[in-house]
Amino acid sequence: MPTVLWFRRDLRLRDLPALLDAASADGEVLACFVLDPRLEASSGARRLQYLYDALRALRDSLDGQLLVTRGRPEQRIPALVKKCGASAVHVSGDYTPFGRRRDEAVRAALGDVPLEASGSPYLVSPGRIAKPDGSPYKVFSPFFAAWRRHGWPKPAASDAGSARWIDPADVAKGVEIPDVATRIDLPAGEAAALEQWKAFAANDLGGYAEDRNRPDLDLTSRMSAHLKFGAIHPRTMAVDLGRGKGAQAYLRELAFRDFYASVLSEWPRSVWWNWNSSFDDMPTDDDAEARKRFEAWKAGRTGFPIVDAGMRQLAETGWMHNRVRMIVASFLVKDLHLPWQWGARWFLDQLVDGDMANNQHGWQWVAGTGTDAAPFFRVFNPNTQAQKFDPDRTYVRRWVPEVDDDSYPDPIVDHAAERKEALRRYSAIT
Repeated sequence: MPTVLWFRRDLRLRDLPALLDAASADGEVLACFVLDPRLEASSGARRLQYLYDALRALRDSLDGQLLVTRGRPEQRIPALVKKCGASAVHVSGDYTPFGRRRDEAVRAALGDVPLEASGSPYLVSPGRIAKPDGSPYKVFSPFFAAWRRHGWPKPAASDAGSARWIDPADVAKGVEIPDVATRIDLPAGEAAALEQWKAFAANDLGGYAEDRNRPDLDLTSRMSAHLKFGAIHPRTMAVDLGRGKGAQAYLRELAFRDFYASVLSEWPRSVWWNWNSSFDDMPTDDDAEARKRFEAWKAGRTGFPIVDAGMRQLAETGWMHNRVRMIVASFLVKDLHLPWQWGARWFLDQLVDGDMANNQHGWQWVAGTGTDAAPFFRVFNPNTQAQKFDPDRTYVRRWVPEVDDDSYPDPIVDHAAERKEALRRYSAIT
């Protein structure tokens, strides 16, 4: 009997366990993607552009045999199952709060037809690693040790030839893949992801441990958007990571990705609320002056060059170097005293790689409100950070060319004074 392979955050054909499971029924497979209006409405333009470009690349890899439909999945998937008489629907597991609710609704609507989840976007899926007493890890370091001991399987041997594909025209009329005509500086899809990874592994991985904090050197992997949409699986990347210092530093970053996914899966409320609820009582600013400062932060007009460079890079490209993400986040939370949620929401609107687990818990790490958080009293000094990680001001001058001119604005706050104010607010709740 035929089966349905429902693509979501796994827009590839290689290393896709769900594809092998769909094809194992010895029948034809209908490949489909559902454009969910809820996700389209909540996604930034650049994220949508990557999605649409990656869908076009996936469709081309399948010689056009990808059915793209629009609607609520709990309505569209059962309708497709009925049309083609499918015995099962196969997916990669989704552990986000939204994804779990969506899949529960689809599973209920399918009735006797199973929704089979296999694999996930992670090296180790959420829930697989726990403390000896069965409780989830709250701190990264012991999680990382357990994660390495647990290990992960080798890449799944799948590709376009793994299934006999159903011509979607025989099942239903699809919709055109949209185009939001927003510029992103990253080619999308599986072939682009594999090419990007191979180039980084060959040329820059060896120096990753030393160079990854230097935004002026432009030597990071730029794999985050590809991982977000599953154009490549981290297993495919992990097989290229040997025992060298750079490779092991990169593996640790992949572990952080798994850790934050596990935290969000275990504590779904933390997607928008402080994981550490003791911070709920700490006052933040939200008056007219606060909103004026927020607009200056978004526009890259704070008068702090490294902050402004990062925010302008984000606005122009939909990406920002990770070290700079931490600097601008600390500035928003601890210099401007604004809610971390404001910054997290803006990042999700702008970033090509906007991922709920990474983004929200990265912001909480900086704000000190999450698991394994940096202490709140660790306040990034934007000037000393710039001196350390952009010593020749190469990065700053690239994005803030007027930095040495009279037209560049004065600092909107006094960092030393606002650091004291941040610590005062923190001490009031401890």
